[in-house]
Amino acid sequence: MDGLQRADQDGWASADLQFGYLAVSLAQLLETAKRELEHDREAAKASLVTASSILQSEIERRSRAKVPKSSALAGWQIARVRAFIETNLHRTIHTRDISAVARRSRAHFARSFKQAFGEPPHAYVVRMRLEKACHLMITSAASLSEIALSVGFSDQAHLCKLFKQAFAQSPSSWRRERETPLPSDSAKAKDEKHPDERSA
Repeated sequence: MDGLQRADQDGWASADLQFGYLAVSLAQLLETAKRELEHDREAAKASLVTASSILQSEIERRSRAKVPKSSALAGWQIARVRAFIETNLHRTIHTRDISAVARRSRAHFARSFKQAFGEPPHAYVVRMRLEKACHLMITSAASLSEIALSVGFSDQAHLCKLFKQAFAQSPSSWRRERETPLPSDSAKAKDEKHPDERSA
């Protein structure tokens, strides 16, 4: 009886940990969307789309037929895998590295990963790299070449190829569409031309 109670408690703890991580991620995305809504609707929209994607993945994952617990990843394993990938995007990530972090054998890890995350390890890592690249393109002045290397792509061409597959446009055009326009010189000149009108 004690063993069953302990197993139930472990299960609840894993579920709580996973839900907590999900809740924090969604809260951060929604906070970003709220903050950007006034002056950058595209950035706000990108945050909302990401939040919606996370929720949809979680709903699909929970709605799948239950699998034997021995083949599924526990909540603590999911949290560790997610954190490991996020902090190592800048370098090559092998499936063997991820399985070691989760303390699972490589033989069935890919299937367990897909059950937990809704996609294979490689696809998940690529998606995380693209999301990080999008964030950097919006929030920094770094070149596409610098961004590509910082998120783990081999070069700018590699980023462009995968970005076009995912978003159906080049990273440079995607970035241009989201740039905040600076006040034009003519508008500045107009303001400076009539100082008396401003003080009247």
